[in-house]
Amino acid sequence: MVTIAPLPTGLGVRTRLVDDPGRLIDLLPDDRGPLSWVRGSEGLVGWGEVARCAIAGPGRFAEADTWWRSFTAQLDVRDEVGMPGTGPVAFASFTFTDTSPGSVLLVPRVLVGRRDGISWITEFSHGDGPSAVRSVSPVRSSGTLRFADGRLPVGRYRSAVAEAVRRMQAGELEKAALAHDLLAVGDTPLDPRFLLGGLAQRYPTCWSFAVDGLVGATPELLVRRAGTSVESRVLAGTIWPGESDDLAGQLLGSAKDRREHALAVDSLAAALHPLCSALDVPETPAVIALHNVSHLASDVRGDLEADAPASLLQLAEAVHPTAAVGGTPRDAALALIAELEDMDRGRYAGPVGWVDGGGDGELGIALRCAQLDGPVARLFAGCGVVADSDPDTEVREAAAKLVAVRDALEDGTA
Repeated sequence: MVTIAPLPTGLGVRTRLVDDPGRLIDLLPDDRGPLSWVRGSEGLVGWGEVARCAIAGPGRFAEADTWWRSFTAQLDVRDEVGMPGTGPVAFASFTFTDTSPGSVLLVPRVLVGRRDGISWITEFSHGDGPSAVRSVSPVRSSGTLRFADGRLPVGRYRSAVAEAVRRMQAGELEKAALAHDLLAVGDTPLDPRFLLGGLAQRYPTCWSFAVDGLVGATPELLVRRAGTSVESRVLAGTIWPGESDDLAGQLLGSAKDRREHALAVDSLAAALHPLCSALDVPETPAVIALHNVSHLASDVRGDLEADAPASLLQLAEAVHPTAAVGGTPRDAALALIAELEDMDRGRYAGPVGWVDGGGDGELGIALRCAQLDGPVARLFAGCGVVADSDPDTEVREAAAKLVAVRDALEDGTA
């Protein structure tokens, strides 16, 4: 199912070079639907809405890809920069499952980007008309927050993990990534820029994103496409401060975490292999350390088939969900998640990022995030569960992951 907002006629889009605009997130003028995909000093931010495509159902990726190709084919494009992320760009956010509504492509009226020291602005207009200009409003702090159980409280989450372990030990499946939620409630509507800025400052090596009220900072890159090149960063296996004096050593030496990581890498490689002429999969993972946790990480790189390289959205359809956020075998894991979580994840753990008019772009996995709705933020955290997982340890791991969004919601950039 596709729902498309009416398009203005005579749309033109122009990308031009600009001087360094400073911190990208600080450019977002107000709290009305800010858009972001920023890592460190590079990335994209946007505001205003030229077009929106809402998609649901099993064909959501293919339908989004078809709509995007059709939309960009109608544009009068003047791209004076010619880099990935210039020209027309849509910010994308997809639901975790094909049964949930809410997948969306959003085309901003104004976009500012920076890559490799080069900065640009992309603006849509009606023919030769001016771009939309917004007045700037200051970022609002969250104020006092009250935390409450979400749709899957911690006690039920522990029980779900224990049941998943029992079924894995019985041989029903190898892995499932189970998650739970937490509500943060303020006295006034929450400003997504406050959460976004706090996450970007605390986690500069993550991709800080905001799309249609979903705000987070993910360390995991589902897929990046640049011409015929494809890349992915797979994360699975986690440790957090206090578990050991040598976090990296313990993580690399953990048979449980190494097995969980191998399942995630294998599932991604199997999905990419039919679309690639060559694929480089590391034999040994590295460790990336973040503010609140450390992860096993593998960077997978490949060359797409040169004659008809898959677009970014076609790649996303092929690889999502990986075993990192779904499980192994995929169908059995997804059925178990639906049964034991008994909640709609929405766009948590779904692909999020951007795509340009050439089919290039970046999609991360929407982790360490919250869905904002007025004064309420719905936070999510999950863990990969295998046969030798300990339910109490998984509960502590999920709590450690929730720290990222909780701290940023309460303190912002302070």
